[in-house]
Amino acid sequence: MQTLLRRSSLLLATTVALFLAACSSPGTRVVLLPQADGTPSAVVVRAKDGEEVLSKPYQRATAAVGASGAPVVDQADAAKVQADNKPLFDMRPPLPQRYTVFFEVGTTTLTAASQQIMTEALAAALARSGGDIVVTGHTDTKGAGEQNDQLSRRRAQEVVQLFVERQFPANRIEAVGRGERDLAVPTADEVDEPRNRRVTIEVR
Repeated sequence: MQTLLRRSSLLLATTVALFLAACSSPGTRVVLLPQADGTPSAVVVRAKDGEEVLSKPYQRATAAVGASGAPVVDQADAAKVQADNKPLFDMRPPLPQRYTVFFEVGTTTLTAASQQIMTEALAAALARSGGDIVVTGHTDTKGAGEQNDQLSRRRAQEVVQLFVERQFPANRIEAVGRGERDLAVPTADEVDEPRNRRVTIEVR
């Protein structure tokens, strides 16, 4: 039996251990898949008498039933894993799509160019069956931190409202504000930077 895993941190050690211990087949393989966005990932694979960490794409841990010691780790052939599990790979959801809209200084008013981007983001979200949207508001460094936190939340909510007005279900939209954290363009305090006055939209 082969299990394909994608994880962004060292998770599920106990779950994997129980799965391996309970398996009655001659052996069990766990294969770590790469993250869709290329970020590093890892998973702990634990057997009865030991454990190993998979941290490279298509690394494979094999544990034989009744065998002692840690799982045996080797490198699986990516093309073969994909060919042997084609139905599972075909079922993967499309990658998230990301959009950014910008605001006039100190306001929740979108720039004219951002109106078209909103239309594109909405069309992408509606094209996905059961798709949802994550909206994150940001500000530049003009003004106090607490005020910018509030402004970023208002900007995110403004974008949510625009989606709802265009008939996208409100319960499939998540909105957060990050204030002047996570600047797109690092600046000193009290700098008017249009590229930081933004809302990022992730359609997934």
